[in-house]
Amino acid sequence: MSDNPHQLLDALQPEKQFFIGIDSDGCVFDSMEIKHKECFCPEYIRHFRLQRVSKYARETWEFVNLYSKTRGTNRFKALVRSMQLLAERKEVRQRGTEITDLAPLNEWMKQESKLGNPALEIYTKKTDNPVLQQVLAWSKDVNSSIEKMVSDVPPFPLVKESLEKIYPGADLMVVSQTPVAALKREWEEHQIDKYVRMIAGQEYGTKTEHITYAAKNKYPDNQILMIGDAPGDLAAAKDNGVLFFPVNPGHEEQSWERFFNEGAERFFSGTFAGKYEDGLIKEFNALLPENPGWSK
Repeated sequence: MSDNPHQLLDALQPEKQFFIGIDSDGCVFDSMEIKHKECFCPEYIRHFRLQRVSKYARETWEFVNLYSKTRGTNRFKALVRSMQLLAERKEVRQRGTEITDLAPLNEWMKQESKLGNPALEIYTKKTDNPVLQQVLAWSKDVNSSIEKMVSDVPPFPLVKESLEKIYPGADLMVVSQTPVAALKREWEEHQIDKYVRMIAGQEYGTKTEHITYAAKNKYPDNQILMIGDAPGDLAAAKDNGVLFFPVNPGHEEQSWERFFNEGAERFFSGTFAGKYEDGLIKEFNALLPENPGWSK
């Protein structure tokens, strides 16, 4: 990978009239549950010594990463949010559990947009900070766990057919906050990598940056579409003033059926923006809560 992944994105030149960015976990693949419940969360409990409050740590982790408006966020942002929510819980305080202060991680995130292990490793070596060393060890073990655990998780029904349908008319790119190595492994395993021009993960910057560098001002705004299952995907589209098609959490099959049967054609024919897109986004925004039920 280039030392400056933004240059790789910037170097992409249109080959077709339209551009479609596609998220991966929870959008193309039904992989969010297995990754977070079997990989991220167990390593979170182990590395940050949350065994005595494992029930609450798990509930909090799953809320942040699966069942709220922060679904699909970058793993380091999710770690900070999970720790904040956990520290606020009465049950956790009553058990005298020490919650790791992630201020050094926050400091790094303020100055870095490529929130992946390579950038964190460089910064950790420079600062020699024990908290960052702990976070990096956790993140590496998560990757190892995912590599061992996650296989034979196919794309949702009609994903492959949708890719075949849109590939002739649009430049396609994976827009994700998953590490590139995992994305390549999963897209290649199911032989759908051939449809995309680039696979952009967390090492390439934020999803907003992916679209900005790869597509913005290269195609008309109404000919750029982001497909995703999380509010961060919607934000990446709207930060760039482009279109969004939601894959609704819990209703993924119906969403892909809708995209295959009507969404793709509306995008290509110029009838996507306006009432149709507004209706999709309104439905999507109603699905995930902002705050946890236990905070009431």
